[in-house]
Amino acid sequence: MVTTKKSWVPLAGFVGCALMMTACGQRPEAAAPAGSYETMKVATSDKELTTAYSATIRGRQDIDIYPQVSGTIQELRVTEGERVRKGQTLFIIDQVPYQAALNTAIANVKAAQASLATAELTYDSNKELFAKKVVSDFTLRTAENNYLTAQANLAQAEAAEVSARNNLSYTVVKSPSDGVVGTLPYRVGALVSASIPQPLTTVSDNSAMYVYFSMTENQLLSLVRQYGTLDSALVRMPDLRLQLNDQTVYDETGRVESISGVIDRQTGAVSVRAVFPNPAGLLHSGASGNVLIPSTYEDGIIIPQEATVKQQDKILVYKVVDGKAVSTLITVADVDDGREYIVTGGLNVGDEIVAKGAGLLREGTRVK
Repeated sequence: MVTTKKSWVPLAGFVGCALMMTACGQRPEAAAPAGSYETMKVATSDKELTTAYSATIRGRQDIDIYPQVSGTIQELRVTEGERVRKGQTLFIIDQVPYQAALNTAIANVKAAQASLATAELTYDSNKELFAKKVVSDFTLRTAENNYLTAQANLAQAEAAEVSARNNLSYTVVKSPSDGVVGTLPYRVGALVSASIPQPLTTVSDNSAMYVYFSMTENQLLSLVRQYGTLDSALVRMPDLRLQLNDQTVYDETGRVESISGVIDRQTGAVSVRAVFPNPAGLLHSGASGNVLIPSTYEDGIIIPQEATVKQQDKILVYKVVDGKAVSTLITVADVDDGREYIVTGGLNVGDEIVAKGAGLLREGTRVK
């Protein structure tokens, strides 16, 4: 046991010395290995980027159909989704009370015409008698007033007849334009009026469809700078594509038709309207999708977004300088397809940057 204890004393002393040497910084310094990162040389190229904007689709005309008279629906002449022509009958409202009102108005016109004829005869007769000094001036003027009153009564009766005819015509509800019939919430026997909460139906003119989307203020400014003026942008902007809700791309291309001249104070965006032809009727009012706008840049510096790091509202990349990562702020175009950036400042042709994994780097990291 004594021999064993003696043999461990020198070993313990050696370990303690080694630990002391380590604590005192006497061990050899080990060089940190350089990280392996994919890099790229900055160059210029022509590039077309496609930007997607959330959009809603509306018919060229979405006309809500409300009755102009009250009554029960007697006939329903269309079905939901049916294509109709302008002037085609959609509904017929009970006509009996309005036909009776028209008959009364016609009778009143005839009575007013007879009264006018009698008043005219009396007036003419009194004029002759007055000339012969048979009747007084008072009698003549009274006859004239009766004649004028009869004329006014006839005009009122004729106006009432016109109103009655219009009311009767309103019982036949017709389509104001070509289009497609929407939902039909009211059926035969339902009591309807001009104040009903829902329209009888909606007729959508979907021969061409309006597609509405929004641009930010910066995107609008970029557009104006690119084309010179807003009017020039409307003329020269490329054709648009439409990505439908099922992620397929619509066959027909569209054009921007108008851009609002007012920026919304709450959202900071402007409303844009594009028009797409709809010959096959595939697009429906109320649908949604994405408008795809291509932007072509010539001799631009294009880098992948994974080569950048975002810090609040700033974007930086890491240049490789003397084998080390050096952070550099860059500016990019507002057009953004989610995969690449078009660099407008901060990089020059020939610069070497880290192309992948920039988010893992720190200033001065050795790169190989």
